[in-house]
Amino acid sequence: MNVVVEALQGGLAGLASYLAAHVLLCLVPAFFIAGALSAFVPQQSIIRFLGPNASKWVSYPAAAGAGSLLAVCSCTIQPLFAGIYKKGAGLGPAMTFLFFAPAANILALSYTGVALGADFAIARVVLALSFGIGIGMIMAIIFRQGDNERLAQSEVFGGDEGISKQTLLFLVVLVALLLAGTLKLDFLKAVLFSGQLPLPGAGALQAVLDRLVPIDEATGAEGLSVQGLILIGLLAAIGAAAWRGLGLVDNGFNRLTPVALGLTLLTLVIAALGIRVSENGLFFALTVRAAVVLVLCLALVPLARRFDPWDVQQWLWETWRFVKQIFPLLVVGVFLVGVIRVFIWPEWVQAWGWLRHSSM
Repeated sequence: MNVVVEALQGGLAGLASYLAAHVLLCLVPAFFIAGALSAFVPQQSIIRFLGPNASKWVSYPAAAGAGSLLAVCSCTIQPLFAGIYKKGAGLGPAMTFLFFAPAANILALSYTGVALGADFAIARVVLALSFGIGIGMIMAIIFRQGDNERLAQSEVFGGDEGISKQTLLFLVVLVALLLAGTLKLDFLKAVLFSGQLPLPGAGALQAVLDRLVPIDEATGAEGLSVQGLILIGLLAAIGAAAWRGLGLVDNGFNRLTPVALGLTLLTLVIAALGIRVSENGLFFALTVRAAVVLVLCLALVPLARRFDPWDVQQWLWETWRFVKQIFPLLVVGVFLVGVIRVFIWPEWVQAWGWLRHSSM
C-alpha cells in the first residue's frame, strides 16, 4: 500500500513541478502559434514547401531548417508539429521538424559546443539530421496513402494565395514571445525593479509545499514553490474561462473570451517574474524577460485587430482545439513519468554508469 501511495505522490509531484516550472513560457505561446498557423497561413503555402509531393530536396531541409531556429523542448514542439501537419505538411517533413527542433536547434548546439566541445556539437547535428530525415522518410512511406488523401482534399479546397505581411508579422511576434520566455540569456535575467509583497504566511506555505512536493536532486524532483502554486491556480482559472471563452468563440466573442486571454497574459508575466519567499512575505523582481513578455503580449492586440474578426475567432478556436488534443496527453505522460521515477533508484543508474566506464 505504501508503494502505491509513493507512486501516486511521485506522479502528482512530477506533474506539479512540470506545470509550475516548464509548461507556461514555452508551451502556452506554442499553442497560440499552432492556432495561428492553422487559421492565418494559407494551406498552399505550407504544401508548396512541406507537402507530401514537394521535392524531398526542398521539404526535408526546409523542415530541419525551420526546426533549427526554434529553441524549444520536446513538449513545446508538439503543438507546432500539429499546426503544420494540419495545414498540409507531409508527414515525413513534419516528423523531421518534430524530431530535429528539440534535438539540434541553434541554442542546443551552442550549449553543447561550449560544454562538451565542437566535435560533440557536430556529432549532435549530424545524428539528429540523419535520424530526423530517416524517421520522416520511413513514416512518409508507411502512411503515404493518408498523405495523398489529405493532399487531394487540399487541392479541391485550397487556393494559390501566399502568406500576407500582417500574418508574417503576427507570427514573428508570437515566435519572439516564445523565444523571450525560453532563451537562457544573461541580459534577460537582469532586474529592472524589485520589491516586497507583505504575505506573513508565505514561509509556512512554502514549508507545507516542501513536505508535499519535496526537492530531490538525485531523482530530478524539482519541488513546488509558492510562485508555482500561484501559476497552477492561474492555469486552472484559464481552463475554466477558456472552456467557453475560447471553445465557443467560433460562434462569436463572448464575455469569457477577454477573461481567458487576460488570465493568459497575467500567467505569462508572473511566470517570467523572479519570485521567492522572504522573511517578510514574497520578494519579487521585475526582470527584462518579464518586461519583454508583457510588451510582446500587448503588441499582439493591435496586430490581431488588423485581421477580420472571423479570422481571429478561428485563431482562438484552433488554439483551444490544440490544447484539448495535446495538453491532456502531456499531463498523463508527465504523471506516468513521475510514477515510474519512484521505482528507478539513483543507485541503479550510478552503478550502470560505473560498469560502463569500467568496461571501456
